[in-house]
Amino acid sequence: MADLKSETIKSETITGGRPGSGAHRVVALCGPYLSGKTSLLESILYASGAIGRRGSTRAGTSIGDAAAEARKRGMSTEINVATVDYLGDQWTFLDVPGSIEFQHDAFAALAVCDAAVVVCEPSPERVMALAPLLKCIEDRHIPHIIFVNKIDSAEARVRDMLAALQSVSERKLVLRQVPIRRPTSDGGEETVGYVDLVSERAYRYKSSGASDLIEMPAELLPRETDARRELLETLSEFDDTLLEQLIEDVAPEKSLIYRDLHDEFGADQIVPVLLGAGDRENGVRRLMKALRHDTPLATETARRRELATDGKSAAECFKVLHQSHAGKLSLCRVWSGTLTEGQNLGGQRIGTMLRPFGQRLDKIAEARTGEVVALAKIDTLSAGDVLTADGIVRAADFPAPAPAVFVLSLAAKNRNDEVKLSGALHKIVEEDPSLAFEARGETHELLLKGQGEMHLKVAVDKLAGRYNVAVETATPRVAYRETIQTGAQQHARYKRQTGGHGQFADIKVEIRPLPRGTGFRFVDKIVGGVVPRNFIPAVEEGLVEYLKEGPLGQPVVDLEVTLFDGQFHAVDSSEMSFKMAARIAMAEAMPKCRPILLEPVLKVTVTGPSESTPRLQRLISGRRGQLLGYDTRPGWTGWDEVSALMPEAEIADMIVEIRSVTQGVGTFRTEFDHLQELAGRTAERVVEEIRKHQAA
Repeated sequence: MADLKSETIKSETITGGRPGSGAHRVVALCGPYLSGKTSLLESILYASGAIGRRGSTRAGTSIGDAAAEARKRGMSTEINVATVDYLGDQWTFLDVPGSIEFQHDAFAALAVCDAAVVVCEPSPERVMALAPLLKCIEDRHIPHIIFVNKIDSAEARVRDMLAALQSVSERKLVLRQVPIRRPTSDGGEETVGYVDLVSERAYRYKSSGASDLIEMPAELLPRETDARRELLETLSEFDDTLLEQLIEDVAPEKSLIYRDLHDEFGADQIVPVLLGAGDRENGVRRLMKALRHDTPLATETARRRELATDGKSAAECFKVLHQSHAGKLSLCRVWSGTLTEGQNLGGQRIGTMLRPFGQRLDKIAEARTGEVVALAKIDTLSAGDVLTADGIVRAADFPAPAPAVFVLSLAAKNRNDEVKLSGALHKIVEEDPSLAFEARGETHELLLKGQGEMHLKVAVDKLAGRYNVAVETATPRVAYRETIQTGAQQHARYKRQTGGHGQFADIKVEIRPLPRGTGFRFVDKIVGGVVPRNFIPAVEEGLVEYLKEGPLGQPVVDLEVTLFDGQFHAVDSSEMSFKMAARIAMAEAMPKCRPILLEPVLKVTVTGPSESTPRLQRLISGRRGQLLGYDTRPGWTGWDEVSALMPEAEIADMIVEIRSVTQGVGTFRTEFDHLQELAGRTAERVVEEIRKHQAA
């Protein structure tokens, strides 16, 4: 099925990007943290003439990463958007966060792009960090280029780097360039240029501007010949004409090679690999030319995604922003037709339209097919919604948020800010759906959930900086339970005498433990009317109220209480008196029943590269986990899933360790499994902590 889809895509993308046609295309710049994406964007903007001077992420002068949270940490925390003109075409670049904790933004940008540039460092040992990103790209059949950045400081051979990259890519990689290196005074080497394997021309890098054409270094000819042959052999797997020429030892025309590169790239069957140094502008123009010639158009991307494009206006929201001066902004990709200010589309009036350029927003009157535009104040539009003439529909293939792996308890420092906090959290979650919050009634906490410690810290900074809501954070409390180990009978009487009618109730109950997971059961064995029928529900109500907090300070579960005898007074008995008698009976009986603490145990599935599986197993065992086994991760080559049962108390910061042993790419998911007894010193410590909290 996948091959058929690829062939379909191939046949539709032969006309490609039509360079110079004025088409508007969107490219996502993605890659691991510190790979240099934002610096590359800066050089692209400079090379295209969009800015007059390259900014610096270190100095905080770049167009991207301009948000306060990004500046503070020196890393991308959300999508950065910039649109440029380059040789007659319009391009929107989406610079996305590299950290796995902010990966939802990256996946959202990939959903609406025509092509992706995967930026990586020239370090073979770090290629595993690319695996989740490449998996998303390949599953979506997105044409993509790998740009090996920082080639000027590379120590590894390009051949070794290519082999390492191929190990995490399901697609065939084709090297487009070989580096030209020269010795340095300290005995090392530096990259000073490259040879293009199609044109067979050599270029020398300049610190700024286009590279200079130079004569092919004679010592490089054997390497260039071998690399070019490998490129042609890879392309011949998809082109019988080229294969015949290679078999017959006929030199193929360069036009045929360029056509094959174009066709197989558009069909997501090959991945070109380019070299450069983004912060020095090396290789940037070569990258832009490759994108210009080979990137599909918006209409072709829409067909790949099976979006309806009937010529009517349609735009997909992929990111929501809330700004103090502009209100809610919906970043949208126009898939068909034209959007104009004042237009009514699907029952929504389009108001102000803005073109983002970093933090700058330029007002525009219309947006054509392919463009990225920010629509102001369309409250009903969320990320993943497609605005059409018939209304708002959900894009079936828009990425869903990953399960939360890190949780914090939040509390407003100023209690008067609690309502304000709730409103701010709704806005933050709308901006980033991989965040979530909930009020946990069991522990009376407000929980913020996300993809890691840094992810939640950025959210807390937004609360303080953008919404003026300062919060205190803490590790969430575990929702323990308690139960009983033995049964008991209890006689309880509630008697009060005041000036008028008094209060009287007398009951006898029997308590016994139930199997784990049963919950609470009430049994009525009253005969002869010793307790009138209308008072029996009050007894049950009193029992239930008591069970909210037992002798150990936690809700009580898995027990049965039988009401088997009692007395009443014709005048003084009431529902309230029988409810109080029930509470007294439980308070007196429970200590006799040997109460014990129960802790929640979760079924945990940890995923990571296969080579990290032994370390993951040791990590789980060290956290009181019970290993259930491991298997290959479905659909992932070279990845495993480790299953285990783990106490909830051991999971709070587990993601930090998981990522430390999986090169930052491991993750996990959980589901409640059962409650188990907790005894010994651990139980004593937990009870002490519970009592301290209740006393505070």
